[in-house]
Amino acid sequence: MKNKIYQSFVILIFFTFIFSTTSCEDYLDKAPDADISEKDVYGNFRSFQGFVEQMYNCVMDPDKGGAWNKYLFADETLNNKPYNFDYGNYWGSETYFYGKNVSVTSTNPRDRRVWEYAWYGIRVANLALEKIEEEGLFEGTPEEKNHIKGQALFFRGWFYFELSRYWGGMPYITRALDPTEELTTEEFARLNFQETAKLMAKDFREAANLLPNHWDVSEPGQTTLGHNRDRINKFHALGYLGKALLYAASPMINEEATGTDAFDPALSDQAAKALGELLQLADDTGIYKLESFNNRTDCFWRLNYQRPGGDECIMMPIIYDRGRVRWSALGATIPSSFGLNSGSDADVPAHNYTENYGMANGLPLDDPDSGYDPQSPWTDRDPRFYQDIVIDGDRIHRDKEEDKYAQLYNGGRHRSQINPPSVTGYYARKFSGIGPNFNTSVANGLQAYVPYLRLADIYLMYAEAVNFSPNGGPKATSGNYSLTAEDAINAVRNRAGLPNINAKYTANKELFFEEIVRDRAVELAFEGARFCDLRRWNRNGDPRYLDKTVIDFDRGPDGEPINLSERLSVRRTVEKKHNWLPIQVDFTKIFKGFPQNPGW
Repeated sequence: MKNKIYQSFVILIFFTFIFSTTSCEDYLDKAPDADISEKDVYGNFRSFQGFVEQMYNCVMDPDKGGAWNKYLFADETLNNKPYNFDYGNYWGSETYFYGKNVSVTSTNPRDRRVWEYAWYGIRVANLALEKIEEEGLFEGTPEEKNHIKGQALFFRGWFYFELSRYWGGMPYITRALDPTEELTTEEFARLNFQETAKLMAKDFREAANLLPNHWDVSEPGQTTLGHNRDRINKFHALGYLGKALLYAASPMINEEATGTDAFDPALSDQAAKALGELLQLADDTGIYKLESFNNRTDCFWRLNYQRPGGDECIMMPIIYDRGRVRWSALGATIPSSFGLNSGSDADVPAHNYTENYGMANGLPLDDPDSGYDPQSPWTDRDPRFYQDIVIDGDRIHRDKEEDKYAQLYNGGRHRSQINPPSVTGYYARKFSGIGPNFNTSVANGLQAYVPYLRLADIYLMYAEAVNFSPNGGPKATSGNYSLTAEDAINAVRNRAGLPNINAKYTANKELFFEEIVRDRAVELAFEGARFCDLRRWNRNGDPRYLDKTVIDFDRGPDGEPINLSERLSVRRTVEKKHNWLPIQVDFTKIFKGFPQNPGW
């Protein structure tokens, strides 16, 4: 269901905006909408919200920017075709980052990109913030005004976060620019990420103060009662307040700003308090909560065109075209022999990444007490392993006899007899739902979306932020929320049926952090967090995360794997310059003093 409050107003208001900010006399003797005044656009909540809706339509849907859109750029997956990023070539857009003209009225997710739409959204946010305060223009209740202003503040911060997490700090523009002005003042100088994040945080904090807990419990939201799930609310603002501050505190970001390759304690503390405030609000209101483990898949996919997200996902991509799931999200992640592939890609989990999933007793594989047997590598693993990943012998189709069970051993159907095959010996099921009931009919009605923000992520970020706050550590709290960092990570683990984190990993903050790193890899697998996490931790070039491997094995007479061996497929090329993506050369020439990122 498209995320629009007043669908009939979106196109009208968009073109009203165009005509009201250009010279009608210069464009035509009399433009068709010249009789529509600013009062018509910004004068009441209904019409102003129509203008604000443009910002929702600037949100990128991560895995649907192309027929298959690569969006995982770290060590999670391998493909039958090389990734540019694996070889250190960060110039390619990958149909994700840039390369499309803005069309907010388009219902095709393939039209969206991060760069162009973020800058457009920032301009709309600045216009909204100016017009809502203009004397004699907006007439509405204080609560209606707060809803408009809160959304604009949130989106300004959010689009800057999207830009900055990939390209680094940016000039933080807080007004609608005149197209004729010279962009040469200090206002347009590039900031570092930490400086930019502090300005994002200011916007997110003000937005959180203005927005309701949920639109369904606010007066302006009553018109669309029951259809406000994706409306920006206080939880969105607090979540990204904490996230922006945690990123700013992280070692790579802090080293850029201060020269210190370590977490900034003060910023960590601010992040912890913002995330603690959100978790307390969730406890008090019940608006968001962790799904049960059996319903955890509702965060990622549902059937019969039902919207995923459950009670756990705070921010999800905008649905532009429900049919794109069938043609984009599924296309390169399920066996090509299903007849549902949209191209020649086969994006599958790398073996090295599956090793982040520990054992059912909660211990990592390399712990001497874990009980892990390399000759029986898929026995007694973390329950999330079986929920996220397909292994040899799993039932993956309901009807196709030759495809009912995964044949991922050497020479097996899905390993070497189809084109393209799985090159690693695995498939991911997290966003496809392949299993005993999967078939074409299921695929046609499947709805699968990569969450931007969900409560499990909040718990894990809270644990990380508390751990590195002044006087922090596994046993510490944020000061405004009762859970310790250890309690927070346990909340996520316990949901999966795992025991509490073993005491040997809570002896100090360094050991505890290694379990945070591993648990983020598991809980947030294939959700796009890994690339940003490794970079902000200054671990993108760490030898532990460079190799992408496959597992080769035969199937024994009893169906169990034998003759197992791990094989290197790709060693990622990462240098210091890969902390940030390069800015396209044309973009660096937009105005003087907009420098390229270091090393590019």
